[in-house]
Amino acid sequence: QVHLVESGGGLAQAGASLRLSCALSGRTFSDHAMGWFRQAPGKEREFVASISWSGGNTYYANFVMGRFTISRGNVKNTVYLQMNSLKAEDTAIYYCVAREGGSPTTAQIMGDPTTVDYWGPGTQVTVSS
Repeated sequence: QVHLVESGGGLAQAGASLRLSCALSGRTFSDHAMGWFRQAPGKEREFVASISWSGGNTYYANFVMGRFTISRGNVKNTVYLQMNSLKAEDTAIYYCVAREGGSPTTAQIMGDPTTVDYWGPGTQVTVSS
C-alpha cells in the first residue's frame, strides 16, 4: 500500500510564504508523478501543481503561476511546494497526490483528479488578510 504524508501547513499572513513537503512511502511498481490539489471551504477540489518523475516537467494552475513552485527532493519520492505571496484565497486543505508513470504526460494529465492514483490526508493552510 502506498502512503503520502504532507507537512508544513499552518497559519501565515497575506504576502508571506510557506513551504509544504510530501513524502511517499510503501511499495510502488513504477516511476510516478507527484503533485498538489487543494480544497477551500464551500469549493470544489482543484488542481494546484504537478511534477514529472524526472523533475524536468512542471505544470501549474493559472492562479498560482508565478507565486508557487513545485520541486522534487534529492530522493524521488519527496516533493515540495514553495508558496510565496500568499493570499487569503489560498486558504484551503492541501493534498499531496501521486500517479504512476514516468513520462511528462503522466504529470500533465494530473490536472484531472480522476487520473490520481494516491491521495494524502491533507494539511491545512490558513492565510489571514
